[in-house]
Amino acid sequence: MILVVPVLLVLSAMSLALGLVLPLVHFKKLYFFSETPSLIDIVVSLWGQGSGGLAVLIALFSIVFPVVKLFAITLEATAPASAGSRKTWLARLLPVLGKWSMMDVMLVALVIVAAKTSGMASAFTQPGLWFYAASAIMTGLLQTTLRPH
Repeated sequence: MILVVPVLLVLSAMSLALGLVLPLVHFKKLYFFSETPSLIDIVVSLWGQGSGGLAVLIALFSIVFPVVKLFAITLEATAPASAGSRKTWLARLLPVLGKWSMMDVMLVALVIVAAKTSGMASAFTQPGLWFYAASAIMTGLLQTTLRPH
């Protein structure tokens, strides 16, 4: 049981990294055009198209929050028992970040459903979405393992 936390920390970090750079979804339009963007590609594309506000929101909730949450969980797992002030700061931060864990996975799922029901494009999940979801699930497990109450 003592190896569960370190293994989950490493696997979660690797899954998050892969989830950010691998394609999330494959869009096929009119049988000729296809697109397989990663999460970082989506943010860069939105920024380049002049949708800076949306790009910042997606980057914040999809990239920054999961990285900060994983970093905070790592600090909590490795902090010595005598580090009381750090533990109270983390005790307030982690539940707030935890509420946003699966938001991106749900957002991509909604985009896939919308693309399939509109008839304009076909959409299929790609490995990036699965790695991203796995990272969110593993960080949730880590959070409940470290604070079972």
